[in-house]
Amino acid sequence: MTERFRRSGLIGELSAEFAGTMILILFGCGVVAQVVAGGALTTPPGGLGNHDSISWAWGIGVTMGVYVAARLSGAHLNPAVTVALATFKGFPWSKVAPYALAQTAGAFVAALLVRWNYTEALAKADPGHTFKTQIVFSTLPANGNTNLPVYEWGAFRDQVMGTAILLLLILAITDLLNTPPGANLGPFIIGLVVVAIGMAWGTNAGYAINPARDFGPRLASFLTGYGGAWRDQYGHFYFWVPILGPLVGGLVGAALYKFFVGRFLPTAEPEPPGRIPAPKD
Repeated sequence: MTERFRRSGLIGELSAEFAGTMILILFGCGVVAQVVAGGALTTPPGGLGNHDSISWAWGIGVTMGVYVAARLSGAHLNPAVTVALATFKGFPWSKVAPYALAQTAGAFVAALLVRWNYTEALAKADPGHTFKTQIVFSTLPANGNTNLPVYEWGAFRDQVMGTAILLLLILAITDLLNTPPGANLGPFIIGLVVVAIGMAWGTNAGYAINPARDFGPRLASFLTGYGGAWRDQYGHFYFWVPILGPLVGGLVGAALYKFFVGRFLPTAEPEPPGRIPAPKD
């Protein structure tokens, strides 16, 4: 088994990243499709969930995706995580682009499945396939709400801050020199982090906090009828915001953890004399 694990190498890691991210998006985009498209058709409207159910399903999707992929790849599921780990934790830079591609591909395939499964509901709720149901797949400033005057740079700020929180907490939770969760509960706690970010930081930009989570489904929606997928509700090019913002924010969050906490943690050192038998010359 050990030999087979070694032979899998990068292919196994990328396969795990693909599968884990696919699970994440199946839950995430699936719940938004249910709430937005399915909920628009209930009497009264909104009968299939709300913002809280969206936040919980995204968090559960993260937890399940991490459990799927963690043994083989470390379950990054997010290019912002991969870049931050390469910058601050020694993850090989040669794997960054392949990981990001695998993550984006998993998100793309999952979004296609959601798009296919909710074909009828999306067509009935939004025959023109406009930004009203575009948010099923990708994020928009203020979740498409024109009453809240958030534009590209306000959403960019939001994505930097939200992803910084995510990475700071991921590093804290997974740092073996800190107080990591026991009993294999790390993925569950990270899922709760995503739930909390969704509930506290979801208004301004839909808390993408993950370039693959946004770009893969955005591309899938564009190829299946959403001609305005690259723009926001104001007609501005927006797709770059949930790509660049999380990449910057991930670096900021990882740097904050290292500066405020990581550099002060004790390192693994040999036991002092008297605690273990001293080696003989």
